[in-house]
Amino acid sequence: QVQLVESGGGLVQAGGSLRLSCAASGIIFRFAVMAWYRQAPGKQRELVATIGGNTNYANSVKGRFTISRDNAKNTMYLQMNSLKPEDTAVYYCNAQLGAIHWGQGTQVTVSA
Repeated sequence: QVQLVESGGGLVQAGGSLRLSCAASGIIFRFAVMAWYRQAPGKQRELVATIGGNTNYANSVKGRFTISRDNAKNTMYLQMNSLKPEDTAVYYCNAQLGAIHWGQGTQVTVSA
């Protein structure tokens, strides 16, 4: 059974930083395309960043967020710098390897 567990969310002031982690189990992690999504209240879930053979970012986070992975630890990260109130959302870990799997999400709140 695949499990994705996010951590690292919290409350931060605008301009601050947070680092999210996603610990994966039950999946051959090094073969999976991993991604971070987010969903703000009243909005659709949106792609933030992906990491597979290369990395891709949503325009809204380019230059501020960095996605990375440690295949030895089966863990993916999202370093978020220069946070803005509009980054407030629940952030979800996503893994694609045949099937698509989701974590339970971690709340990120950025105060003005």
